[in-house]
This record gives sequence, structure tokens and C-alpha cells, in this order.
Amino acid sequence: MRFHRRRFVQVCATVAIALIWQPCLTAKAQSAKRAATPPMGWNSWNHFADKVTDADVRAAADAMVASGMRDAGYIYVNIDDSWEGERDAQGNIHSNTRFPDMNALGDYVHSKGLKFGIYSSPGPKTCGGYEGSYDHEQQDANTYAKWGVDFLKYDLCSYMEIMKLHDPHQDPQKALAMMQEAYGKMHQALVNTHRSIVYSLCQYGVDSVWEWGRKVGGDLWRTTDDIRDNYGSMALIGFSQAGLEKFAGLGHWNDPDMLEIGNGGMTANQYRTQMSLWAMLAAPLLAGNDLSKMDETTKSILMNKEVIAVDQDSLGIQGSRIGPPQVWVKPLSGGAKAVALFNYVTDDEAEPFTLMLKDLGFSGPVHARDLWAHKDLGVLHGSYTVTVPQGGVVMLRMWK
Repeated sequence: MRFHRRRFVQVCATVAIALIWQPCLTAKAQSAKRAATPPMGWNSWNHFADKVTDADVRAAADAMVASGMRDAGYIYVNIDDSWEGERDAQGNIHSNTRFPDMNALGDYVHSKGLKFGIYSSPGPKTCGGYEGSYDHEQQDANTYAKWGVDFLKYDLCSYMEIMKLHDPHQDPQKALAMMQEAYGKMHQALVNTHRSIVYSLCQYGVDSVWEWGRKVGGDLWRTTDDIRDNYGSMALIGFSQAGLEKFAGLGHWNDPDMLEIGNGGMTANQYRTQMSLWAMLAAPLLAGNDLSKMDETTKSILMNKEVIAVDQDSLGIQGSRIGPPQVWVKPLSGGAKAVALFNYVTDDEAEPFTLMLKDLGFSGPVHARDLWAHKDLGVLHGSYTVTVPQGGVVMLRMWK
């Protein structure tokens, strides 16, 4: 979210604290089944922000089917902030006039063979100043289940004030305990509905959420502040994920925020970099563009099934950076490896780069395929030399 949000520096220090709430093994097993691979879909915020309407969401669902995105694996249609209306006398949340019938909207999304997502906050207000779930967690979870919701993004927002995150006199351990308790409380509320709802923690990586997000019921957790539609923001967020790979796996994913592909702020090569890097990271793939107005280049990037297959690989392993600066490797099922060579230089002429196969753990000849050129490279011996475009990527699948 970007609407009226107080910015803050990501906290990276580990805080040793006894957890307030821990789910049972059954809940962890349900999580693995619920998000066995990184969730794929669309979120309304990056393009529509707080102006999104029922019609926009229906159009996105239509476009996901017509464009082939659904068949490529994108299944969640997620409404971000600004759908919320007022609570009635019994405390039940209602949608505002831009969303006249959430039951009907959920039914429409489901009729397309897609899943329906929604947004809230553990605080009294969302980032946009709309009604949050504070003190109404079970009521809201029950309402979401009634509407057919399949995905909840839960954004810290005004709860930061309750936990006094920025108060220098606040005990950081107490603040962390309050945050964990708030996220655990909504998880339990979702469990109590007996509906399978993917739970997305959005709190920007505060207090190393990757170390405890799974323990409070998260299926995925944001590891950074919000992404912007420019190369600097995307590259900073994406490449900073190095070192977090041990915290990701089947049913629990690091989330470096949504895709900006198709929003116009980057070149095609830079958007290919985001798609490739997010796939190497086993990150959720949530498109954030206007799906009803995609050009062919945008479609080709978002629906590159060979790159998507890397993201969705059944091993569920997040890739690692091995260097030089931006060479990444991701083990795949069947003994193959995905390899991505990134050129993060955007203001100088691209030069040839030689990749040594031994640095990838291979000995002897190796088969390779270029996943963006969609062509086999034949058998490689010892090394591979290629010129990676400015701000771009060469992505390979290699196997013995």
C-alpha cells in the first residue's frame, strides 16, 4: 500500500523473544497445502490504487481468462485497500458504494475459475484510512468466508501506532510481541471459519518477519517496503533478498511485493529482470497492471511459461546469489538448475560475461536452454559466454 502510509526503515535485527502464539502442526500442514507453490494472481493497488471499483475487478477477472493468464497459473483476483465501508450496529463490516455486492463479486470471480482475495489491517484503520479489523477479527473473518474470500492481505498500517513502533521509549520486545499476537489472532480467526484462506502478512519486513511469520500462521510475508515502478526500486528490493532463502519453502514464502510489469515505468528488459528475479526467488507472482490493456510484450513477459515453471517448481527452493555480483542459481526438480545472469548496469555499454559451469556445481558437459529466447543452446562444455543487455537478464535451465 502507498496511500497515507508512514514510511519507516526496515528493521533487520533479530529479536530474541518467546512467541505469544504458535499454531499447531495441523495448521502448518494446511498452510503447505494452501500455498504449496508461490501464489499467482493479480492485485488492484499498483494500477488502480484507491480508485478501484467492482467493474475494474470484474474486468481483471475477464482479462485473466481471455489473455491466457489463468491457464498460465494466475488464479487470485485480489482487491487491495479502499473497498471498505462502515460497520453496522452489530459491528459487521460492509463494503462501500464502489462495491455494492461483495457476495456477487466473489461469485463472479469464482465463475471464471479464479479465486477471490481481499485486504484488511490489524489496526483500527487501513493505510488508506478505511475500516480495519481491530477488535473485529473473528467477525471480519466470518464475513470474508461468507463472501467466498480465498486470500487475505493483512497490512500493519495503523496498528503501528498501537504497538508504538516508532516510540523510542517503547520496549522493542513488547512491540514485537504485540505484532505477533495481532497477526496470530487473525490467523486463528481464519482457521475458525473452516475455509481455506491464504494468509499474506504485509508488515514490510519489520523485526525479521521471515524468522517468525510462519509461526503466526503466515503463508507469505512481505520482506521489504513497497515497490515502485522504476528500476532502482525493483532492483534494490529484488537483489536484497539474497540470504533469505533458508526461510522459504513449500507453503511459506518470502514476498518482495507485487509485479510492476506493464505499468510503463521500466523497459521491457527491466521488466524481464523483475519476472526472472521473482521466479528465481520463488516469490509470489501478483501482477499489478491493467490486465484489460496489455500489449503483446507485457503478455509475453507475464506469461512466459518456462520462467513461471521455475517459480512454481515443486521443490519450492528459493534461489541463491553465488556471484559475481548478480549470478543466481535455483535448484529444480529432476536435478536441473535455473541460472539467471543479471546486468544491473543501466548507464554503460553491456559487455560479454563468461559463466563457469563449475561455479554452478556442474562437472562435465551440460545441456542448456535459454528461457527468454525459448531455444535450446545444445551441450555446453566448461563455460558459457553471453552479453546480457543493460538492466536485463539471461535466464537458463541447465541439466546433465
